[in-house]
Amino acid sequence: MSKLRTIVAAAAVGLFALGNPAQAEENWSHWRGPNFDGSTDANPPVDFSPTENVKWKTEMPGPSAGTPIVHGDHVFVSSADPNTEKLWAFALDRDTGEILWQHEAGTGYQQDGRSNYASPSPVTDGEIVYFFFGTGDLVAYNFEGEQLWARNIQADYGQFAFLWTFSTSPTLYEGKLYLQVLQRDVPVSGRGLADQPNESYLLALDPKTGDEIFRVVRPTEAQQESREAFTTAIPFEHEGRKELLIAGGDAMTGHDPETGEELWRWGTWNPRRITHWRTVPSPVAGDGIIIGAAPKREPVFAVEAGGEGTIDLAWDSGERSPVSSDVPTPAFYDGHFYVLSDVNKKLSKVVPATGEVLWTVDVPGFAMAWGSPTVAADRIYFQNLLGEVFIFSTDDGEMLRQIEMSPNQNEIRSSIAIAGDDLYIRNNTHVIRIGE
Repeated sequence: MSKLRTIVAAAAVGLFALGNPAQAEENWSHWRGPNFDGSTDANPPVDFSPTENVKWKTEMPGPSAGTPIVHGDHVFVSSADPNTEKLWAFALDRDTGEILWQHEAGTGYQQDGRSNYASPSPVTDGEIVYFFFGTGDLVAYNFEGEQLWARNIQADYGQFAFLWTFSTSPTLYEGKLYLQVLQRDVPVSGRGLADQPNESYLLALDPKTGDEIFRVVRPTEAQQESREAFTTAIPFEHEGRKELLIAGGDAMTGHDPETGEELWRWGTWNPRRITHWRTVPSPVAGDGIIIGAAPKREPVFAVEAGGEGTIDLAWDSGERSPVSSDVPTPAFYDGHFYVLSDVNKKLSKVVPATGEVLWTVDVPGFAMAWGSPTVAADRIYFQNLLGEVFIFSTDDGEMLRQIEMSPNQNEIRSSIAIAGDDLYIRNNTHVIRIGE
């Protein structure tokens, strides 16, 4: 890995402090942040560029759609190398960007021509970090880089039945490591079990050992590609009840974190059972409302939290509404949902209780944004496929900045992490720390 190098802005070396990394706003330990909703109480910068306010910039061997994970003195990132077809787990020094350790965690690059096997984000509890890859490789390391355990989900539970390159990010919650596999019931392109149905399931593992705690089948009436989901299980607590939110297979469900039992179900956004509606956005919850974005240009759907059994719809954003998302997961911040529409190139602020749209603004630029929005200090941050970073005001939707951070790149899908008032941006070639 001699080509890997760290470029450190000289003026930034040693001139900043991390504060107390135990505070939630100092860390970004899960793909959707400390609150599992894309928000944080940190205060990140607005003024930066490829050369301004760059604390460090560390080269990677290839791309990843995974979000950088930040905890304590470490930054964890995955990478897929297109030249060697190796999958890598990296730990970087948070102060300097220096590579502390790197391990080959799997082999393979991609299943289709657009995404790659390093699309999931790592997750950490502050002691152990877990990397998952679309190959099924799931590996646990301590912060010193020692491998604690590893297993392959395909080898243990059957080959994945996905048309596209599978991606879901693992979730840590209440002492368990969760992974969902929502897939086709029959093989596709030669992938999947041929002698029995492929089951979609929620898996819970012991984080210390990787041993199975439970595996619960999640049924669906969806057909063909519409059974495929690239979403992540999202923890949520409402009026004392803890649950895991899952979107996919034409439905949203809530599950008991202790047993995996399905508590409630709403469906469907696909009454005609269209066969090509895979699901990408994960659910998000806030103010007693849970929303999920249907595929393509279909609406956002909302249900009330606390339900049991088959529940009713609270509201939806309406046909041909700008409030829609095919890929980005919405965010919740300070009492409102923020929905980034990649297909419509719009950004909207929505009232949870009613679905009222307070504002909708255009997102400029040539490319769509597939990275999910991150919200902090009354500002919304995200990047598009060309690596242009956008900053919008949560107050009125005013665009504050449009920054070309990754010239001459494409297919950049990572969401921006915010920790300790700094931004962590992943493009196809580097991880970049931005801070004043």
